Amino acid sequence: MGKIKLTQDQAEAVNLSEKGIADVHPEGVLLAEEVFFQAVEHSPVAISITDLKANILYVNRAFTQVTGYSEDEVLGKNESILSNHTTPRIVYQALWGRLAQQKAWSGMLLNRRKDKRLYLAELTVAPVINEENETIYYLGMHRDGSEMHELEQRLMNQKLMMESILNSVPASVVVLDEEGKIVSANPSFRDLAKELTGDEPLDSAVSIIGKYLGNSYTNLLAEGKSFDDREFSIDHGRSLARWFSGFGTSIDVQCEEADGFFEQTVRHYVLLMINDITDLRRRQEETHLNALKALMAEEDLVQGMRETVNGAIHQMEGPVNLLATAVSMLQRRSEESRDDALLAALEDALTSGRSAMDSMRDSMPPELHESKKPVNVNELLREALALTTERFLGTGVTVEWKPSVHLPAVIGRERRLRSMFKQLIDNAVDAMSERQVKQRELTIITSNEEKDVITCEIIDTGPGIEPDLMMKVFQPFFSTKTSGTGCRGMGLPMVHDVVSDHAGTVRIDDKHKPGCRIIVQIPVTSIR
Repeated sequence: MGKIKLTQDQAEAVNLSEKGIADVHPEGVLLAEEVFFQAVEHSPVAISITDLKANILYVNRAFTQVTGYSEDEVLGKNESILSNHTTPRIVYQALWGRLAQQKAWSGMLLNRRKDKRLYLAELTVAPVINEENETIYYLGMHRDGSEMHELEQRLMNQKLMMESILNSVPASVVVLDEEGKIVSANPSFRDLAKELTGDEPLDSAVSIIGKYLGNSYTNLLAEGKSFDDREFSIDHGRSLARWFSGFGTSIDVQCEEADGFFEQTVRHYVLLMINDITDLRRRQEETHLNALKALMAEEDLVQGMRETVNGAIHQMEGPVNLLATAVSMLQRRSEESRDDALLAALEDALTSGRSAMDSMRDSMPPELHESKKPVNVNELLREALALTTERFLGTGVTVEWKPSVHLPAVIGRERRLRSMFKQLIDNAVDAMSERQVKQRELTIITSNEEKDVITCEIIDTGPGIEPDLMMKVFQPFFSTKTSGTGCRGMGLPMVHDVVSDHAGTVRIDDKHKPGCRIIVQIPVTSIR
């Protein structure tokens, strides 16, 4: 690269006087003109100096590297040699407008290299003003901003695509900061929040969903532990229950402030995605209910067979015990007075009897074993109601279902609890099926007003139970139903056994009139 080719007057105009340099330098140290020239010549930024008509008077080495044009190829040429002629006219109007005001202009131009490749020039043009306050030259500095533009545009496109995806997906998506406050929420989440909390702030909906997600949500906020496919249901009783599947993960984001450039500070965010799986669960529930019907029918059959076999064994125990006593008495007699033939016959009969009893015990269906686990009482009651739908329709019984929205799980035996609730519902329907009952309404309420205790109320509009019979109905083989109905009087005793097995209580409200109100209370965690 050569020096700037200037006229005598131009050289004098841009030449720095010794006095001027000394005045601005704190120690009065003078720098040679060559130092300034070399600083510009080796600058990594493409620099050019033009006259007032944008004709090029000087370019540095970086100019050649960026544009591909050598110094000899551009000196005396207009800066428009770099233009691709696609930059909007308004950009140039703004550029020349600023220069006319003797102010610098910065912006982007679409330029073309010598090899015809396009690039975005990140350009700053400033006027060079003499001591008479006249603009004598223009100083242009630019760098290739194509990569930065591509990166920024790529980030912007990705952001727009992500926003478009999140706004269009049916899943409810919300992003929370470290304090659990909402940073962003898509329209689906806003719709869900409105269903859950009405016009309350969105944070209220997050709080409700967090309670349903339980420890999964707590651990996500506290420790950043992700979770997937965490299902929960929301049952307001006004309509069918809705089922959701929750996904949560933590997002670590580096701070954007300048003071975090060398020592990165990480901010933690939480992403929650809630999918509505109600349709899927309803199809599953339909299949589940059909399976429950078959299971409960099988349980009744097994229980009936066990009762039959136990009854037969009980009936045989008497004669077998008599045979055992007779054999023992004969064996204690002396040989002279003992009838060996009779003893042998009795021993054979005793052996056959015991063998038959053992065979019956071996053939008895085993009692169904059930371990304890967390149980959703609302779900069990809804299943019991669904299993009784045909009876409701056949007897004209209307059901009012009032479940508690925030009901903790009970640690219990699911099958036994379901059978217990089904028995209570069946008893209520039987009571309201009598001819004299005109109003047939069944109300079921669940609540958690007492700490760590779930309360279930089953209220019917039947004839009710007389006060002197309210204790007897829980005794085996006692029934208030008329004979010939096939009732063995084991319904409420079974209810009492199940409730006692869960360390709970069951009672009949003696003050409720008309009809009958049965109150079942079960501790959340206690089980015998």
